[in-house]
Amino acid sequence: MALNLNKNLKLYYSIREVAEMFDLNESTLRYWEQEFPFLRPKTSGPSKVRQYAEKDIEQIRLIHNLVKVRGFRISAAKKMINANRKGADKTAEVLSSLIDIRSELQSLKKQLDYLQ
Repeated sequence: MALNLNKNLKLYYSIREVAEMFDLNESTLRYWEQEFPFLRPKTSGPSKVRQYAEKDIEQIRLIHNLVKVRGFRISAAKKMINANRKGADKTAEVLSSLIDIRSELQSLKKQLDYLQ
């Protein structure tokens, strides 16, 4: 069997790591946990250390897309997610793909500029 280098080996992420992924404050993530009932990371120990799994990160990606990227208010984001969960998920996925494509195209442009 071939080794899968793209597979993420980490099961859980700390709140600091997740905040850095999305360029957010940790307090923003805590607030979103209060506002969006489906966002519930695992907590462990007496200090309730948050551990975010991949499914939690996908939820955060959806909320981030609606609130930070598209500029929705929290109440509007809640309504959109509740009314059309699949559509909101798909939109976030498409936006993420487009951002990746844009960065790849920018990289190619830099390489072409270098060759000229």
